[in-house]
Amino acid sequence: MANLYTLSLTRCCWGVMIICTLLYSTLSKAADSDVTFTYPNGARNAISLTFDDARTSQVTVAIPLLNRYKVKGTFYVMPSKIAENLSLWQGAVKQGHEIGNHTNEHLCTGNFAWLREKNQGLEQVDLAYIERDITYTTEYIEKHLGVTPRSFAYPCGNTFVGRGENVKSYVPIIARHFDSGRTWLDESANHPTYTDFAQLTGIRMDGLSFSALKSHLEQLRANNSWIILAGHEVGEGGMYTVDSEMLEALIPYLQDPKNGYWLDTVSNVGDYIKAKRAQ
Repeated sequence: MANLYTLSLTRCCWGVMIICTLLYSTLSKAADSDVTFTYPNGARNAISLTFDDARTSQVTVAIPLLNRYKVKGTFYVMPSKIAENLSLWQGAVKQGHEIGNHTNEHLCTGNFAWLREKNQGLEQVDLAYIERDITYTTEYIEKHLGVTPRSFAYPCGNTFVGRGENVKSYVPIIARHFDSGRTWLDESANHPTYTDFAQLTGIRMDGLSFSALKSHLEQLRANNSWIILAGHEVGEGGMYTVDSEMLEALIPYLQDPKNGYWLDTVSNVGDYIKAKRAQ
C-alpha cells in the first residue's frame, strides 16, 4: 500500500512539473513576442530600402533621389551590370550606399528558360558551382568598387540547388561568407530577436503606390519589426519597377520622427540588432 501511495505521489509530482514546464514555456514565448525592442531615436521599427540587379535606373534615378534626402540604400549587384555603369557605381560607393552581392549569373530556378538553356538553373548546379559564382562576384566588387560586400540577396528569393531528394540549401554558404542574406516576396517582416540573418525577409515594393505600400507597412509593424523593402527598376511604374513618385513620397514619410521609423542600410541595421541581442 505504501509503495502504491509513493508511486501515485511520484506520478502526481511529475505531472505538476510537466504542467509547470509547459506553462513557463508558453509564458516565455508570449513574453518574447511582446518584448519591446528599441531603435535609435525611439523609433518603433527599423526599415531598409534595397534594390536588386544593379539596373541602370538605380544609378540614374534611385541614387540621385536618395542623395537628395540624405538616405543610404543597399544595392545588391551583379558584375556584368556594374560594368555597364562602372563610374556611377563607384560614385554610389563614395556617397555611402551599401553594395551587396547578388551573384554573377543571377542564379534562379531553371523554370526560367534563359537559365535552363545554359544549364545554369539552380536545379542543374551544385553547391560548389554556386559558391564559385558568389566568390567571383565578391572579388569583382572588391576590385572594381573597392569594398567587400557584407550582405547578399538570393536571386528570385531561391535558396536551393538540385532536385527532389537531392535538393540542398545554400543558406549555410551565405551564412559563412556574409553577415546577412535577404530573400524576396515574403509576407512577414523580421522579428529583431528571432530572425535568421542568413534568411532575412524581403518585402516587395515594385509596382505599388505610396498609399498601398503605406497600408502594407502598417500590417508589418508588430513586435518592433525590421522591414526590408526590395525593388528592381526605378521609374514610372511597372511590375518590376519601383515608382519614383512613390519613392519621393515614401522617404519623407519614413524620415518624419512622428511615424516611428529608423531608416538605414541592411548592414547598419543588422549591426545594431546584433549588438542589442548580445547585451
